Amino acid sequence: MLILTSSVIPHSLGRYTKLGYAGNTEPQFIVPSCIAIKESAKVGSRTVKGVDDLDFFIGDEGIDKPNYATKWPIRHGIVEDWDLMERFMEQVIFKYLRAEPEDHYFLLTEPPLNTPENREYTAEIMFESFNVPGLYIAVQAVLALAASWTSRQVGERTLTGTVIDSGDGVTHVIPVAEGYVIGSCIKHIPIAGRDITYFTQQLLREREVGIPPEQSLETAKAVKERFSYVCPDLVKEFNKYDTDGSKWIKQYTGINNISKKEFTVDVGYERFLGPEIFFHPEFANPDFTQPISEVVDEVIQNCPIDVRRPLYKVILSLELHRSWLKPHPINVQ
Repeated sequence: MLILTSSVIPHSLGRYTKLGYAGNTEPQFIVPSCIAIKESAKVGSRTVKGVDDLDFFIGDEGIDKPNYATKWPIRHGIVEDWDLMERFMEQVIFKYLRAEPEDHYFLLTEPPLNTPENREYTAEIMFESFNVPGLYIAVQAVLALAASWTSRQVGERTLTGTVIDSGDGVTHVIPVAEGYVIGSCIKHIPIAGRDITYFTQQLLREREVGIPPEQSLETAKAVKERFSYVCPDLVKEFNKYDTDGSKWIKQYTGINNISKKEFTVDVGYERFLGPEIFFHPEFANPDFTQPISEVVDEVIQNCPIDVRRPLYKVILSLELHRSWLKPHPINVQ
């Protein structure tokens, strides 16, 4: 008799894959969604045989691996190389989760407007390659609304709301009514976590704070993830730093990869100016100038009139690149 234990939840959103077991509040692992293969290997044409099939690395081990080519099988949440994706999932299940796929149900997440063909390929891999007993593929936005029930700020349990799904490369505004995504009203914004990193990097460069040039992007990413926040009033925030800088300015300490010496960076305005590009996108992208608050309003106004009020009532900001489906109720004025 086959005993089915707890569900396994791999959550892929492009740049990172978050995985763990159902019932936990946070993922067991957060790994880059990359795979490093021998540069001579031709995975796409299925010509790799024998030992080369096992000679690959995923996640942090696969980044900048000497004599290996680093590939990213997922782009903007969509799988672009299914051969590499299957090998990636193999390592995720057996090496990281140390699970027998035949003994677990699997819950996978998908981006909005995912194609039926992608779902079929995913199901084919999970059932035929890994022989899983059960599989459910859910839209991230719907799961976010369910996850929001644990928040003290949420008084009513509902699967109707507007979800701002921000990943590494793209942000979607997704209306959900009674657990169903209103696909025709989804809008995407060409501003996301990667743009915050680049903008933070630009701000640090302009200040010439002594960051090694080859580590400027890495430092900007660390500053974004550790210190960034969204401020309610930009002018008041500048005044806070100008009048009492010692209270608000943080310090980031890094190691120079070449000299191995320690360097320190004072992080001030960058803390709130980075995320501010969602409300002033012209800071980072002159071709897109619509603030996210206007996008949310436009999305809801395009929805059927009978669901607009509940869509305004529940608006979640889902920061997928930083947390495990951790929704934040917000107020868009």
